[in-house]
Amino acid sequence: MAEAFHDVLFPIPVSFGATGGPERRNEIVRLMSGREKRNARSAHAMRHYDVGTGLRSVDDLYDVMAFFEARRGSLHGFRFRDPFDRSSGRPGGAIAATDQVIGAGDGVTATFQLAKTYGAGADAYRRPVTRPVEGSVVVAVGGLAMAETAFEVDAGTGMVTLDTPPATGAVVTAGFAFDVPVRFDTDRIEASLATFRAGAIPAIPLVEIVA
Repeated sequence: MAEAFHDVLFPIPVSFGATGGPERRNEIVRLMSGREKRNARSAHAMRHYDVGTGLRSVDDLYDVMAFFEARRGSLHGFRFRDPFDRSSGRPGGAIAATDQVIGAGDGVTATFQLAKTYGAGADAYRRPVTRPVEGSVVVAVGGLAMAETAFEVDAGTGMVTLDTPPATGAVVTAGFAFDVPVRFDTDRIEASLATFRAGAIPAIPLVEIVA
């Protein structure tokens, strides 16, 4: 049976011209009193993108169509480099080992999930990161950066395993670049060279998946 996820990266030049962002799914019910009852239908946002806006040439269009065929349309997932949010810090900033808190030591636990936190305090949202970019992860314990040989990173889950469990209370932090697991949200691409050269671009939607 074919794998549901292909660990390959969507063409970066096209991805950096894409549009899109996170979508939240909330259920809102208006009560007789006029007040609203609001419930989150999922714990995490799912991102949607249109990569058609990133096409700049016929070569780009060919590359995307070849990538689409290799993924069999929506059948297989793949990595996508989000042009708006792709590292542990703010856009354009350098990656630092103290960017994100990923756990605290208890003297026993040595494995921690990479995550990025948005906001602060009780309302902060913690987003699991499951597709770190290979070679980009740096880790610190108690503010002290660890050697690259002192930990391992699973590029398919975002789990970081330290050689030695951190002491109780020691804060574990990490910096990283990451990709988003997505799939094509269509099984058809409609393109015309005449309209493409005239400035009309095909819509090519992607949707984030859990993989």
